[in-house]
Amino acid sequence: MTAVSLDDIRVTPLKRILTPGGDVLHALKESEPDFVGFGEAYFSWVEPGAIKAWKCHQRMTLNLVVPLGDVRFVFHLPNQGAEFRCEEIGESRYARLTVPPGIWFGFQCRGGQKSLLMNLADIAHDPGEVLRKPVSEIKYNWNAL
Repeated sequence: MTAVSLDDIRVTPLKRILTPGGDVLHALKESEPDFVGFGEAYFSWVEPGAIKAWKCHQRMTLNLVVPLGDVRFVFHLPNQGAEFRCEEIGESRYARLTVPPGIWFGFQCRGGQKSLLMNLADIAHDPGEVLRKPVSEIKYNWNAL
């Protein structure tokens, strides 16, 4: 795995096309620079206030989209001290986060409704390629605004 920095996380604004009967929400096209392959797509519900942390994928590139609700993502590299990068995406800021392998992250549902998170990953889920830590192991104030 090559060295990464928090600056390697890319935020791409996405199109929301208003149509009668329901909007169309773009996520990722094969022709975009952030497309590095397809392994699987999955969805995860995040309950209001719930925190899901910490994970670090060793080989997987994540393409995270939140079509329902709002989610705060927190990214961290332990070898860079106490530095964190936070990005909120969802209905209030419809965008895609592209996260290369090697970055620790967690996320939290913001607001009073549950949120739906989608990951368009470049490889299929492999429990052996992801590292995990309990939420208490990396010190971050999840109550901060």
